[in-house]
Amino acid sequence: MLMTMRFKISLAAILTLALTGCSGEIYVRDGVTDGDTFYLAERTLSDDDPVLQSWVSYSLARSTCQLRIGGENPARASSFDCELTARRLMLETWQEKRLLDSTRADTYLDELTAVQEAGHLDEYVAYHFRKRHWQVPDDLETSRYRRWSRREIPDHEPVTHITGSWNYARKVSAH
Repeated sequence: MLMTMRFKISLAAILTLALTGCSGEIYVRDGVTDGDTFYLAERTLSDDDPVLQSWVSYSLARSTCQLRIGGENPARASSFDCELTARRLMLETWQEKRLLDSTRADTYLDELTAVQEAGHLDEYVAYHFRKRHWQVPDDLETSRYRRWSRREIPDHEPVTHITGSWNYARKVSAH
């Protein structure tokens, strides 16, 4: 049985990843930004926008998980658990930010919060983002989720925003 990875990224970890800097060039192959190192966009360090910071949490959680999966090119790694964990962390960040400003709204994040509160986040991730190679739990109730979503969020559009880019770390030569 798959176990959902639950981890939180501390502020120190976020800052460590963020301070690695941004490289000037982004490599793209087959529509995927390639690389072995994830770089946050500079804007994420100075812009406290709750929506942006929620997507920063998503991007960092997803990239950290991709690095754990590894492989020849971590930028191309994905799994059900990675996507689910990243979206959960994004929602935790969104809910924390909303406590500070309850008037703040975002259509996507508010709808995804409703999905989570209804107990359908696992099904949501599998239904909207599933890749052929993913191992998903056998007990998902995607039919039940689809019925619920048609009734509760009929015009919902799944969204993914990555607040950084994958690139190759500069090789340091030893002299």
